[in-house]
Amino acid sequence: MTDFIAKVDDARNDIWREIVTALGLSIAAAVALGFSRFAYGLLLPPMRADLGWTYVEAGALNTANGAGYIVGALVAAWTAKRWGTVRAFIAGFAVSVMVLLLTAATPSFSVLFALRTVGGISTAITFILGAGLAAAICPMQDPRRRGNLVVLYVGGVSIGLVLAGAAIPIILQGGVERWPEGWVVLGLMAAAGLPLAWRAARNVPEPVGRSLAMLKIHEFRQLAPTFIGYGLFGAGYVGYMTFIMALLQKQGGSSGQMIWFWLVLGLVSGVSTLLWGRVLGTFHGGRGPALVFATAMVGALPVLVYPGPTAMFVSAVLFGGSFLAGPAAITIVAQRQLPASSWTAAISLLTVGFAFGQTVSPILAGAISDATGSIAAGFWVSPILLGLAACANLLQRPPPAVSAM
Repeated sequence: MTDFIAKVDDARNDIWREIVTALGLSIAAAVALGFSRFAYGLLLPPMRADLGWTYVEAGALNTANGAGYIVGALVAAWTAKRWGTVRAFIAGFAVSVMVLLLTAATPSFSVLFALRTVGGISTAITFILGAGLAAAICPMQDPRRRGNLVVLYVGGVSIGLVLAGAAIPIILQGGVERWPEGWVVLGLMAAAGLPLAWRAARNVPEPVGRSLAMLKIHEFRQLAPTFIGYGLFGAGYVGYMTFIMALLQKQGGSSGQMIWFWLVLGLVSGVSTLLWGRVLGTFHGGRGPALVFATAMVGALPVLVYPGPTAMFVSAVLFGGSFLAGPAAITIVAQRQLPASSWTAAISLLTVGFAFGQTVSPILAGAISDATGSIAAGFWVSPILLGLAACANLLQRPPPAVSAM
């Protein structure tokens, strides 16, 4: 009886250690997406007003970030193989912090474009390797338990959203010209989290089997529908996150309403991502990602078809309740389709498709908005692409039997 109690206590302690480790890693997700990418949606309106940008120029900075993300996704597995996952992960994190701080140092569009590109590279490496580390926390071969840890890691993005949504509006009360201070605050918060993420990464065991830098042809074919769907999802969701605040501002949303919209978006995304973790592990094939993408599509529609405060918060709940589950959903698909040695390479390749979509959508939506004189016209790109993403993932077949799970 004593031995049984001791085993139960050990199992409980193991679970808590896994949760704490995933939370530590989730700081990297908060920096890579919550601060470096999504907070740009908060800072875009004041930067555009202060620097006199067009919508194409505003979108181009996120396109630069997406282009850098492609490069980072392509080299993430290689950097992990060359220098070790933990070292590459921490290096990417540190560079991301520096880019946030340097973004505050110049109003030059060309310099900002270069910084956003470098930031895209570093955040891709950070986020991808962080997801791989989160997937390797759990030594048990329980897809649901592993899925919960991955979702907990991705849930860190919502923490970044909430922190940015709480800090930046306060800073901008002093005027649009104070946008550099917003980047400084984001950089300092990111720097404070670096030691915690580093400690968490050191506690993760290396995955069983040698990590592959590239997928084999037949492995890519297995993931092709998810690759296409995730690329379309990247295009659709980043269009929403880039221009949603500018759209709400044009629709007459008050500053208070917009602050609450962002906070609701962040809070709901965090809670719902944990709930998605319980659900995604039960789906087979591509039905999990398809459901996530379809929910995000529905969430993007209210602000277009029925503008106003009600639509604003319905959109925050539906879109916020689904978009962060996308990375977790495709990570689970990759884990089920392929052996452990291919996970990092698979996540990297899927992120290439995701990042490619992110490079196209902001500048496309910005061009449509500039050409029509209506930001809403360009915003329609988002739900259309999200709907196509859901359809593509329905073509993903259930996983074959693999030997190294």
